[in-house]
Amino acid sequence: MRIIAGTWKGRRLATVRGRGVRPTTDRVREAWMSILGDRLRGADVADLFAGSGALGLEAMSRGAAHVTFVERSHRAVRTIERNIRTLGARAATTVIRIDALSHIRNTAADHYDLALADPPYEHGYALRLLAAYRQAPFARELWIEHDVREALPPEAVAEQRRYGDTALTRVTCTGDDP
Repeated sequence: MRIIAGTWKGRRLATVRGRGVRPTTDRVREAWMSILGDRLRGADVADLFAGSGALGLEAMSRGAAHVTFVERSHRAVRTIERNIRTLGARAATTVIRIDALSHIRNTAADHYDLALADPPYEHGYALRLLAAYRQAPFARELWIEHDVREALPPEAVAEQRRYGDTALTRVTCTGDDP
């Protein structure tokens, strides 16, 4: 896996291997970052369900000021830390080993500019994440990558793009587009 664009374009990243691991494809990651565009510049970003950290590191490569990686797997956290060392990004990162849903329940309103979430498919995480966000919006914008078959309530969807079986959805906390 490589960083697609920005300061670290072309740099290789370590990946997390194992059953149940489904990294965001390069195509989807590229599209996602293009959608976010200038909103990344100077942003404080949360990479929820971070896996290898590729999504958050791509955001940093494109101008995010700080990324907090939230991941519960010890093996994945070691991979994130290795990737951070490889890129020399320690000063602008925080790595938290905890379940993402637990983390956001204890996060202040609008703590992050952007929250990017790639939860495991087919386990209801996207809906639970949306419910937690609507109860206590921890970021100005929340984007969730999810299986297109896991439909989010239409009133919560501010924007959605589809890439094969994958959807990228920006959700709102009230049903209104912010």
